[in-house]
Amino acid sequence: MANIPIVPADTDQAAITKAATSSRVAFTELQRFITEALQQLGLPESDAATTGRLMAEAELQGSDGHGVIRLVPYARRIRAGGLNLTPNITVVQERPGMALLDGDNGMGHLVMTRAAEMAIEKARVCGIGWVGTRMSNHAGPASLYARMPLAHNMIGLYFAVGNANHLPPWGGLDMLLSTNPIAVAVPALHESPVVLDMATTVAAYGKVKAKAQKGESMPEGWMMDRQGQPLLDPKRADEGFLMPIGGYKGYGLALIVGLLAGTLNGAAMGKAVIDFNKDQVSTTNTGQAIMAIDLAAWGDVNAFKARVDTLVQELRASERMPGVERIWLPGEQSQTRREANLRDGIALPLALLEQLAAYALDADITPLATF
Repeated sequence: MANIPIVPADTDQAAITKAATSSRVAFTELQRFITEALQQLGLPESDAATTGRLMAEAELQGSDGHGVIRLVPYARRIRAGGLNLTPNITVVQERPGMALLDGDNGMGHLVMTRAAEMAIEKARVCGIGWVGTRMSNHAGPASLYARMPLAHNMIGLYFAVGNANHLPPWGGLDMLLSTNPIAVAVPALHESPVVLDMATTVAAYGKVKAKAQKGESMPEGWMMDRQGQPLLDPKRADEGFLMPIGGYKGYGLALIVGLLAGTLNGAAMGKAVIDFNKDQVSTTNTGQAIMAIDLAAWGDVNAFKARVDTLVQELRASERMPGVERIWLPGEQSQTRREANLRDGIALPLALLEQLAAYALDADITPLATF
């Protein structure tokens, strides 16, 4: 079995400078490349297409820590036998307004797509639909799934247990919690939807990996070493831990999200979480949850959306501090990036492109066409 190339951890300054440059790739071309790579790895055609589209959409909206940068780690896990390529995703518990899915160790993108579809259908009937998952895997950025109910005039909420523990309990040093993200998407009438997508840590670990890939330093406040000093070099991430948002409040939020997405579903939490960055074989038993809220159950849909528009406009038009050019709403900058990337192409760092080119050669697939 051929080895999958990786970018060396001891990249020198010249390579760091080189990695900071980039080329662009069209969204459809990136989707084609990821889908072809996943099919070559053994995913059925439709499953590869679904996963490839979602991974490319992650890049489209600027979630580069969850996009094509994950292809090589996914490939390692698949080749090591750590993922089930043909999972039997089953309902293990169900009532009119809820369900619990067992993902059978399948790709998280597939498990969460199924969960979102079920939550939407249940919300049509009950007003609210909640679907949890266990035996799932990493599924990319949270907002991809929170946004899915928007097309059905619904609010979407998503919770997940991260796939590696990088957060100790407040005041501790043992890594017992993960970034445990939460995302909420609220539709508007004429304005862009309000979409909050955040880790319960100051930065998601995927952003740390993206910084390392680009040869960039981390801002102060993302990570701390075990002596309580700021950690700025992403290649030394193993020497420290992520910082929770809002101090002890972020720690508490990470715990609650994990209880809802992991413990409630019988999925991994605490010491049971597998670090999928280091262990390509063990089943991760990742837990997630999604809730859809049907606006029609609360009254006139357009009236609600108009009220969201009004609030968005009030916030945007509110008085700004000196030097602030614009007040942004959650999700607006991602929407701006989405539109620009569709128009101009998605910028990928040269180091990542070199890695993907080597992978394409190793896997005997058509390499990415860039411009």
